[in-house]
Amino acid sequence: MSEQLNQKNSFKKLQDFSDSRPVFMLNYLNYKETVDETGKTGKEAYADYLQAAVPFFETINAEIIFKGSPLATILGPSEEPLWDEVLIVRYANKNEFIKLMAMKDYPRDLRAMALSDSRLIFCK
Repeated sequence: MSEQLNQKNSFKKLQDFSDSRPVFMLNYLNYKETVDETGKTGKEAYADYLQAAVPFFETINAEIIFKGSPLATILGPSEEPLWDEVLIVRYANKNEFIKLMAMKDYPRDLRAMALSDSRLIFCK
């Protein structure tokens, strides 16, 4: 399945979810070694993104409830590399997440610049 199709199907599931319950976005993050545009590490660039993004989170009542580095795979393929960090963001409801994604000045470019790979997983 193509990434674009997966995104469309996933967004449809998100739209169909009851908007009165909180939603959680699980972020799997792999940082770039070095960000060409800035010379910073991906981890440093992601910290810049978070600093710029937190005010947007505050306007929609979203909060980072967990940020940490994976230590070991307990169940799963042992040959798969671990993600650099995992982040969980709580949104009051799905509409708040959709509103965030629609904000014109949201610093999504800083996030993309910092990461070599990522996953954003919708959880209830």
